[in-house]
Amino acid sequence: MKIIWWAVNIVWLLIFSGIAVFIGARNVDGAGIVQTPEVKMVSFIILGIMFLIVLLVQLIFLYFIKKSTKTHFTKIT
Repeated sequence: MKIIWWAVNIVWLLIFSGIAVFIGARNVDGAGIVQTPEVKMVSFIILGIMFLIVLLVQLIFLYFIKKSTKTHFTKIT
């Protein structure tokens, strides 16, 4: 189960890195609005908030994974 957890984390990291590069590199967004440094900073802040939410969920999953493996090993022995 931990291997899947690590694989999912790597995928999330690649997604967030790609979005960050996209935000930093674009000059005009989909609506045709020119991206000023202030608008890019707001976009990075929103991306950071989403990153923290995903991080919190992943840490909760890790807690339950560790708890389940710990109880699994204690039941076997």
